Amino acid sequence: MTGIDTSRVDLVIFDCDGVLIDSEIISAAVLIEQAAALGIRFDFDYVRRHFIGRSFPTVAKTIREDYDRSLPADFEQRYRAALLERFETELHTTEGIEALLPRLGVMSCVATSSSPPRVLRSLSITGLDRFFGHRVYTASQVERGKPAPDLFLFAAQSMGVAPERALVIEDSFPGIDAAQAAGMQLLLYTGGGHFSGSRLDLPPGVLSFDHWRDFPVHLLRPEQEEFSQ
Repeated sequence: MTGIDTSRVDLVIFDCDGVLIDSEIISAAVLIEQAAALGIRFDFDYVRRHFIGRSFPTVAKTIREDYDRSLPADFEQRYRAALLERFETELHTTEGIEALLPRLGVMSCVATSSSPPRVLRSLSITGLDRFFGHRVYTASQVERGKPAPDLFLFAAQSMGVAPERALVIEDSFPGIDAAQAAGMQLLLYTGGGHFSGSRLDLPPGVLSFDHWRDFPVHLLRPEQEEFSQ
């Protein structure tokens, strides 16, 4: 893949939902169901436009404002409980990520808008927790979530890497904005199920790929070697 200066990459920052795990379709379905139970109706295209890459407080705020409706105090709690129940039986990784992660030749971490319980459970269910350990950062640790750069800057700082030496793998437009604002290199991963049938109008200069076999080879070690972080 051209356009990425791999000689300037010491850290790969992975978003979680839609990048490491193919979860956005499940999340959208649960949110649509929970909202419909309150008489608030929207479809997946609405979710894709407004919610992917956003923290849940932002999602709830958007629903309240767009539909001029208050939400029950336990709306987030019910949504998260229903979602984690679905994750237990339906969640899986994005195709090829489990073969790629052991071959990374640089440090890696996760930076996500998901809540800490959700991301930790997601990584545990799929077995990806073994690749990241405690190197998981969430929007709850910073003042502003995506599209602000705070989360990516916090992740890089926590890993001891300068922002310009980090490569972000994202799947959302808020994530694109956040990575660019942080001064990091960026690749958009479009292999998640939520991209199926969609047409992407990418900002100028943003590179995308839809399978992990197309990840920059210069950041990988030979197949017989694994990198111990």
